[in-house]
Amino acid sequence: MSENIRNQLEIEGVLSELGVLRHSPAGLPILSCALEHGSRQVEAGIPREVKLELQAVALGDMAHQLSRIPLGSHLRLSGFLAARSMRSRMPVLHIATIEFLEGTNHGIQARS
Repeated sequence: MSENIRNQLEIEGVLSELGVLRHSPAGLPILSCALEHGSRQVEAGIPREVKLELQAVALGDMAHQLSRIPLGSHLRLSGFLAARSMRSRMPVLHIATIEFLEGTNHGIQARS
């Protein structure tokens, strides 16, 4: 596959689930989470309410940073989509950056 094929996602929402920090067999920290998103989008000229829950995962230092974020925090996450596993082709956002959108952490960003 070509490395210049685009796979980037940026989404805003509320941190609704936070898993337990675990480690890969190689010792890499891994943390799963879920982000609830709600917005109004225009599709074919018609306003549409969009609500979804997106599963995401953070690895390495980003996993440690994510583990300290309280549930209910308003975030902007960016990263790339990949299949959950070899058996499940469901997409999961692999987090590259976290930006706080409000609260005491407003304006602080975490990048891998």
